[in-house]
Amino acid sequence: MTDKAFQDYYPDQLSYCYGCGRLNEHGLHVQSRWDGEEAVCTFQPKSYHIAIPGYVYGGLIASLIDCHCTGTAAAASYRAEGRTMGTEPALRFVTASLHVDYLKPTPLGLPLEVRATVKELKGRKVILSATLSAQGTVCARGEVVAVRMPEHLVTA
Repeated sequence: MTDKAFQDYYPDQLSYCYGCGRLNEHGLHVQSRWDGEEAVCTFQPKSYHIAIPGYVYGGLIASLIDCHCTGTAAAASYRAEGRTMGTEPALRFVTASLHVDYLKPTPLGLPLEVRATVKELKGRKVILSATLSAQGTVCARGEVVAVRMPEHLVTA
């Protein structure tokens, strides 16, 4: 895996997202990296990320899948264009569609691993599938359709 996370390459003006913005002091700070053809991130939920005692809030699970996948869409697009992340013009993605299936209750207190793969990369759209696991048990599965942010918003 690489040392620098995909989100570390986002331009400052686009680094305030609650889920993945490195400049949001109250955010989740999702950090995604390549592991072969998959992208992976690990997240340690805090005690306040609770749904019911002992289990993670479903909105957190959706946010982790969402932000991990939009970061993966950017990294995959750089790869597809034969470019290094961080080169101009910046490639940044937003969510057009997010679907999450909650398969099992997600235990609180364990590190969570999100893995994503690119199913389709075509033009400005990337479709990704993801899993969220706790200790190797898949607790949620998601699909994200990410679209490239218009250049005038990336450079604004």
